[in-house]
Amino acid sequence: MTPILPLFIQNIGLPGLLLIAVVVLVMFGRGKVSSLMGEVGKGITAFKKGVSEGKEELEDASASAKDVTPSKEKDEA
Repeated sequence: MTPILPLFIQNIGLPGLLLIAVVVLVMFGRGKVSSLMGEVGKGITAFKKGVSEGKEELEDASASAKDVTPSKEKDEA
């Protein structure tokens, strides 16, 4: 079976992640990274809101759905 992530990514560990975080901070600066994380947070919030609204729509539609099966077929089932 082929691994999902390449071997070098699987073995990064905490020190590697910290090094990557420091490099990103140095390259982009604290302001850009914080604004990017703010945008990611807003996107996640909007996604969760959309999912919950979609779920509510489905529940409302299923509650108001009518059974249109002819009575003859209902009796046979």
